[in-house]
Amino acid sequence: MTVIAVALVPVAGMVVAATAALSIVVIALKGTASRDRAQVLRAVAVLISAVRGRK
Repeated sequence: MTVIAVALVPVAGMVVAATAALSIVVIALKGTASRDRAQVLRAVAVLISAVRGRK
């Protein structure tokens, strides 16, 4: 692999992960009442942590 490929693969992976996380948040918050948004965001944070392998 060239140096450019070694540098771009992790960056591309992070962009994909960030896009997926943002999509999850937007879908989860769509149609949610303002009083429930904190709980939804907390649940999404737990989901993303679980996917990444953190407790």
